[in-house]
Amino acid sequence: MASPVPKSPEQSEKNRKYDRQLRLWGDHGQAALESAHVCLINATGLGTEILKSLVLPGIGAFTIVDSKKITHEDIGANFFLEAESVGKSRAQVAMQMLLELNSDVRGDYIDEEPEHILYNSPDFFNNFTVVVATSLNEKCLILLSQRLWDLNIPLIVTRSIGFIAYMRIQIKQHTVVETHPDNETPDLRLDKPFGTLKKHLDSINLDEMSFKDHSHVPYLVILYKFLEKWIKEKGELPKTYKEKQQLKQMIKEGMRRDENDAKNSEENFEEAIKAVNTCIGPTQIPDNLRNILNDEQCINLTAKSSSFWIIAKAIRDFCENEGDGLLPLKGTLPDMTADTEKYITLQEIYHKQAVADAEVVWRRTLQLLRELGKPSDSISERDVKLFCRHASGIHVERGTCIADEYSSKIFGASNIVQSLENPESMMIYYVVLRGVEKFQTEYNSYPGEFDDQVEPDIVKLKACITKLLIEWGCGSLAKDDYVHEFCRFGGSELHSVAAFLGGLAAQEVIKFVTNQYKPVHNTFIYDAVTSNSGTFFF
Repeated sequence: MASPVPKSPEQSEKNRKYDRQLRLWGDHGQAALESAHVCLINATGLGTEILKSLVLPGIGAFTIVDSKKITHEDIGANFFLEAESVGKSRAQVAMQMLLELNSDVRGDYIDEEPEHILYNSPDFFNNFTVVVATSLNEKCLILLSQRLWDLNIPLIVTRSIGFIAYMRIQIKQHTVVETHPDNETPDLRLDKPFGTLKKHLDSINLDEMSFKDHSHVPYLVILYKFLEKWIKEKGELPKTYKEKQQLKQMIKEGMRRDENDAKNSEENFEEAIKAVNTCIGPTQIPDNLRNILNDEQCINLTAKSSSFWIIAKAIRDFCENEGDGLLPLKGTLPDMTADTEKYITLQEIYHKQAVADAEVVWRRTLQLLRELGKPSDSISERDVKLFCRHASGIHVERGTCIADEYSSKIFGASNIVQSLENPESMMIYYVVLRGVEKFQTEYNSYPGEFDDQVEPDIVKLKACITKLLIEWGCGSLAKDDYVHEFCRFGGSELHSVAAFLGGLAAQEVIKFVTNQYKPVHNTFIYDAVTSNSGTFFF
């Protein structure tokens, strides 16, 4: 009788609930998400869509700041508000409805103007992980921007009017260890093999192998052997496309055929040929990482230095000493057609070296902590190992303050002038949206908000935009179509557009909370009519 198939380990209820996202950012990312507290200013249709996409994956807590009462216009654009709620607190009702989505999440609301909070309780925003703002007026936005810039708390400003969506991200400095690049190059060190790897690879003789063994050698071994031959003949690594094609041909000629089946070729050799472009190249520190390791914050640590910069300094010291100019080994191998025993042997060699390298960096990190007078447990060994594994792709995001965009003395508008020269540029929407903000400040309403004022508001909005363009040193708009469109929108939200941007903004919040994935660089604009989008840096 056959033995029963062993059962897989039972998943906890929590792991089953969040299974898909755990595959994206792991247990540590989920833990960070569950300890985060996000503030939303204004529970508009867009605002609640953003929170929806944070409540479902299990954000720890959220607080809504909104003094407005629910109107019939809100009901039309916000799926989280019901007709019988008209006249009630928008913050309270939205909070209650959102909490029904996930019992793990805590929610709160403040039925007060954000501007009043900024003036009367300036420390209110100090303890939030991320602040998200929708439909803020210009004055309040500037105050909030300056406050959060000083605290280095991420601020995500969003706006959805008609078919146009806008998102601006403000962060003084944000560091990312796990960037999850789309195409990660394997760290194989074939041009500079470490001691145990070289000893193992040199002990293998392809020529003396039977067909069966020859066809089950990991392609890494094949690449190493033929790279050795190439370097003996040419004196250096293949660099050009032509040279790599020649190396591929050498490997192809080394392939054997099955005596019993001439059509049966060796898959491992075919894999080696495909891997030439990605796996054959000089092992070196990437330029983006070299810039980080040479950064002033990395070289000159202080007692206020974050864990990121302390570990980065330990990595830098490793590269200059034990690493002999190279990073700590990642210690992972790509999948390959091979005999299980041969593959595992290789895997263990890489893993042991990676552990040894990470241990050196860990000891150096502890030494730096002592020198800085910081507790030895302020950085965990797990964090150091994670950093070593992803060192080649770490990222530092440095942004600009939103408040500076509203100061003509500080704000450099050269990129606006340049972008507007292209009539198809999405920059036109940024200009018109800034005009809408100025209109709101002057007239306390959206352009076109009242049906009988659409035509007069077109003239007023044009005047607001013209003032801005003069301040920036730009010429007038090529055509008025955009101004007419925004007045036709009347400041209204379309739920489909709000839902789209809500999902994107929630992703950015999760990036900041988990310290994984690179955030959008500064400004994002989306046109739902054409499905075009653009990013800009101010």
